[in-house]
Amino acid sequence: MSEHTAEHTADPPAAGGLRGSLGVAGVVFLVVAAASPLVAIGGALPVMMAIGSGAGAPVSYIAVTVVLLLFSVGYAEMSRHVREAGAFYSYVTAGLGPVLGTGSAGLALLSYTAVQAAVYGLAGAVLGSTVTGFGGPDLPWWVWGGILLALVAVLGYRSVDLGIRVLAVLIVLEVGTVAALAGAVLLRGGADGLNAVPFTPGAFLSGSPGIGLMFAVACFIGFEATAVYGQEAREPHRTVPRATYTAVLVIGGFYTLVSWALVMAVGAGNARAAAVDDIDGLVFSVAERYAGTPLAAALQILLLTSLFTALLAFHNTVARYVYALGGRGGALAPLGRAHPVHGSPHAASLAQTCTAAVLIGVFAATGMDPVAQVFTWMSGLATLGVLMLMVLVSIAVVVFFGRGWRRGRPWRTRVAPILAVVGLVGTVVLVLANFTTLIDGSAGLAVMLVLLLCAAFAVGAVSALSGRTMETDDSGSVG
Repeated sequence: MSEHTAEHTADPPAAGGLRGSLGVAGVVFLVVAAASPLVAIGGALPVMMAIGSGAGAPVSYIAVTVVLLLFSVGYAEMSRHVREAGAFYSYVTAGLGPVLGTGSAGLALLSYTAVQAAVYGLAGAVLGSTVTGFGGPDLPWWVWGGILLALVAVLGYRSVDLGIRVLAVLIVLEVGTVAALAGAVLLRGGADGLNAVPFTPGAFLSGSPGIGLMFAVACFIGFEATAVYGQEAREPHRTVPRATYTAVLVIGGFYTLVSWALVMAVGAGNARAAAVDDIDGLVFSVAERYAGTPLAAALQILLLTSLFTALLAFHNTVARYVYALGGRGGALAPLGRAHPVHGSPHAASLAQTCTAAVLIGVFAATGMDPVAQVFTWMSGLATLGVLMLMVLVSIAVVVFFGRGWRRGRPWRTRVAPILAVVGLVGTVVLVLANFTTLIDGSAGLAVMLVLLLCAAFAVGAVSALSGRTMETDDSGSVG
């Protein structure tokens, strides 16, 4: 690839593209929404305590936060030069070329579509059980999933500024309520008094730390979406880097604090047994004991809003990936157009709505369990896919800034990204070693899902190669 071509990759889109006025707080709200704190604390954390590192769960969050901060250094630096809505795809293209870049786009689309499908399964099941619990009709999970899909479609079609207003209110309520629970536990001193046992090496290594790290990574999926909103942010060269660091620190710090409080609530020596005995309702039973019935009931309701905000955030991410791909031309060109009034990727948003509807229909028609199969299998697929993408991006950062015509500070452009590659590859190895635990399936299913990720990458790469071959046939040279 010539220098001219690489520089063009980093150019911002032409006027008339996506529009918005997001600041650091707005981008962070979108990212925290995708991370879905209450789903992570209410769903993933008890599992981490039960089959992972037990009382040492807080260390899992700290370790993952450190690795993601290293990744964020190069990621944020790249955002100053590449401002397309494709984020991972655009960054890999800028650093490693269009073939690997388009391959990463296929991997990203599959990963984010999978995690959105996972959340639709869980959200449909939770909403259905909640409605039934209040005396409402007992309908299949996919009916409730379809209702949520319609709401997400409306907000996703409009300007991101509208969606952020909805997310901001819901996220403040969600985080505030969980923080109140943690505060109540800490003020009352927990079951055996407050202590630092969860932060000791012995606690972290007492069970299966690899599984703990694996679930901790899953809790962070969505943090990397800061760069996706570069075109819709005020002063993106400042907003995106600041939002990236802020998101990682806020999410990591919040998870660490709340996980420590939950361990203290049941006692460090009893953490694993308490989680095994009540893995589905541990957080709610702790809330009932330490903060009373009203807060426990509020957490039940806010779990639904947490799932909804995650759906909207992931929908926005996928729509902007498709929009960025459409902006490159080819068969997806009609999806690379912004709405003339809303300044939103409306065509890509509609396409993503249709894709999600088809997946919900397939899962429903095949009788898949919305939690045990749809949620666990799809979230496992997404966790591994996003980790693979981050490895590619970190390598792309080193290559991009290693060219003679593009320089940067060594810590930001070489040292931190290389350390991130080491940490991320180690995490990928741990995820693969425990993949069947994450998806709660057989070794054959695990192999099939890994091959599906490889196939998505290969399809993207081959499509890029085909496009270059056609261009060579037409013009006699590859552009």
